[in-house]
Amino acid sequence: MSLPGGFIKRRVPPERLSQLSMAKLLRVVVLLVLCTTAVWCASDYDEEDGGDETGGKNTETSVDARGHRPLPAGQKLPPTRRPPAPPVSGGGYRARPTKAPARGGKKEPLVFPDSGGCKHLQDELGVLCPTGCELRTNLLKQSRNVKNSVANIRPKLESLSHSSNSIFKYASLLGEKFKERQELNKENENLINEYSIELEEQYTYIKENVDNNIPSNIRILRQVLENLRSKIQKLEATISSQVENCRSPCVTSCNIPVVSGKECEEIYRKGGETSEMYLIQPDAFFRPYKVYCDMTTQDGGWTVIQNRQDGSVNFGRTWDSYKNGFGNVASNGGKGVCDTPGEYWLGNERISQITNLGPTEALIEMEDWDNNKVSAKYTGFTVQNEANKYQLSVSGYQGTAGNALMEGASELRGENRTMTIHNGMFFSTYDRDNDGWLHADPNKQCAKEDGGGWWYNRCHSANPNGRYYWGGYYTYDMAKHGTDDGVVWMNWKKSWYSMKKMSIKIRPFFSN
Repeated sequence: MSLPGGFIKRRVPPERLSQLSMAKLLRVVVLLVLCTTAVWCASDYDEEDGGDETGGKNTETSVDARGHRPLPAGQKLPPTRRPPAPPVSGGGYRARPTKAPARGGKKEPLVFPDSGGCKHLQDELGVLCPTGCELRTNLLKQSRNVKNSVANIRPKLESLSHSSNSIFKYASLLGEKFKERQELNKENENLINEYSIELEEQYTYIKENVDNNIPSNIRILRQVLENLRSKIQKLEATISSQVENCRSPCVTSCNIPVVSGKECEEIYRKGGETSEMYLIQPDAFFRPYKVYCDMTTQDGGWTVIQNRQDGSVNFGRTWDSYKNGFGNVASNGGKGVCDTPGEYWLGNERISQITNLGPTEALIEMEDWDNNKVSAKYTGFTVQNEANKYQLSVSGYQGTAGNALMEGASELRGENRTMTIHNGMFFSTYDRDNDGWLHADPNKQCAKEDGGGWWYNRCHSANPNGRYYWGGYYTYDMAKHGTDDGVVWMNWKKSWYSMKKMSIKIRPFFSN
């Protein structure tokens, strides 16, 4: 507790007060003992002086107890009495300290002196010296200014405390971030070390290959290249010889039967009952042309308009080729007649003429590479003329292969299946796009991607004129455009199986 004048009041414990009292008491006792000893010594000298006056005669012959030497005769001793010492002066005992108030008792209020007084705040401390009074007065005068300064400093101190707290928090946050960054750097260093090791391994592997394997592979490739060059030269020589042989038109060495008609059914009815090549003339205004007639399958009379059996003919042809027909109709089987059918397409113009003679049915036969056979028969089959883009119309499905032309691919559902229906579609080739696949890119055409001309939708469930693959199964990486471009009938063998044989035959429809 601070008091006026800058003095601080401290509460002294009772034990300390008792110790102070005992020390003061001991000091007083020692002082009294010293004073008594001094008085006693003075009285002792007085008694010695009196003895010389009364018993002077004895002094000449005896030595006193203090060992004084005897004086010569006639000499007098100087007076030995000394003036008495002044009495002890001083403050004497200080005022007794006040006793500590009893616990639980009522404290007496402290009365502070005026600012000009020179007393301690507690009576037992006595009176201040003049210098202390002046110091106290000066301190009291300066207390107001000090208090104002303290009041001004306090908000600054609080602001400084707040700033220091913020700085401490920020420093703590920076410490945490620094630790996180150190951990991240350590992880990055570990990762860099791992990648460095892996990179060194890869570098070593590549260097070994460059130094050892690649030169040997280059030598091997050079040998292969030389072999290919020699083979190419042999092929070029063979092609040149074949070109010379083909400069003259090919002729069939077998005889053609005399019997003829509008189509094979009429020839059958005229007595032509053997399956071989015949001449037919559906329209008297056009020249007759050769066809292969199947006279044995399902009572005969079938005009073969398409046949695939060995991949000897390329079916990726132009619009005009499909219009006029291409391929080999038949060949000599060894009996002097053309009784073995070849690979060919009869021609859209001729197919349209035959199917427009009257009601026509079609039979599509196919065989896989395990010699299994199925067929699809349509009791209604018509192809329109070129002005109508050779539009296809079929009806009345019968058979075991699946109704691909009218119902689409059975493995698909919804719109995906609808876009594979061929009934009602126009004929398309890679140079005449009439399919149902509308695309901004002109290269996106079914005929280009599926390998042949056909009544494509978007794109097919059947592709009899597709690319010929030996062995049946093929994959997208074998296909030119990565599509199912084989000789396909999806309702039997799905998309990635190319048939060994497939043929399309037509004849007039008649009821039994």
